[in-house]
Amino acid sequence: MESEKSSREKGIYKVTIVGSIVNFLLLVFKFFAGIAGHSAAMLADAVHSLSDFITDIVVIVFVRIAGKPEDKGHDYGHGKYETLATAIIGLLLLCVGFGIFWNGASSIYTFLRGGQLESPGVVALVAALVSIVSKEILYQYTVIQGKKLNSQAVIANAWHHRSDAFSSIGTAAGIGGAILLGDHWRVLDPVAAVIVSFFIMKVAVQLLIPCVDELLEKSLPVEVEDEILKTILSFPGISSPHHLRTRRIGSYCAIEVHVRMDGSISLEEAHETATAVENKLKRQFGKGTLVSIHVEPVKKSNEATE
Repeated sequence: MESEKSSREKGIYKVTIVGSIVNFLLLVFKFFAGIAGHSAAMLADAVHSLSDFITDIVVIVFVRIAGKPEDKGHDYGHGKYETLATAIIGLLLLCVGFGIFWNGASSIYTFLRGGQLESPGVVALVAALVSIVSKEILYQYTVIQGKKLNSQAVIANAWHHRSDAFSSIGTAAGIGGAILLGDHWRVLDPVAAVIVSFFIMKVAVQLLIPCVDELLEKSLPVEVEDEILKTILSFPGISSPHHLRTRRIGSYCAIEVHVRMDGSISLEEAHETATAVENKLKRQFGKGTLVSIHVEPVKKSNEATE
């Protein structure tokens, strides 16, 4: 169990460090290209890459905490720190998206009032194209590893990479149009930034909703709970599962349920059956799953009618 946790933690660190190195190199290049190329869209994209880099640091810190075993103050472990990390990533994305929108909208307003916008340079277009390719490759690598490691934070980070690729596509289109179509089309640079900001904020909301659900102790989906009940009832001698309570704790879940067994069987036999159910549920939902089974005697006919 501990070696599995350690292996998972190392895997998360590896994929996150790869992403942070790429993000650092890109953000330096983008800031240079944005300033040298006089591109508002590229500077906005650079800020987005900076948020990616900060996100990587958040994942590294919080996953280390989430990987700690349960202790005296945390009976259910530290899994929700990973959920908290995902929520922080979502909030960062939301703030970055709004910042890019505000910056682009301000430039469009200036242009519509007769103000002049600087024409972006070719270096900004090159930076956008390099970012698109780099971030899409990084997204594919990170999302595959996130699913393999069953890490919400890593998958959230993958979508952060994908949103950066989307941002760079819009940036490249805007910069390219502003360069190729002449002075009257320089507004395409901030227009691209505004369009991309909506994609970024959409991804942020999609990340935040499940995090809020988990932090508020929302039950597992109905189909998952039905699967749990089906597994429990597959064991002979068990009937009437009730008071089922479920929730997610980071990358694993907790299951609490009451079941009925024949009151005449020994305590040892009831314990063995409950343990068998627990082990099967852990095989289905992961070794880290917390399972609590309360055994009650089958109600006698006169009790059932009361």
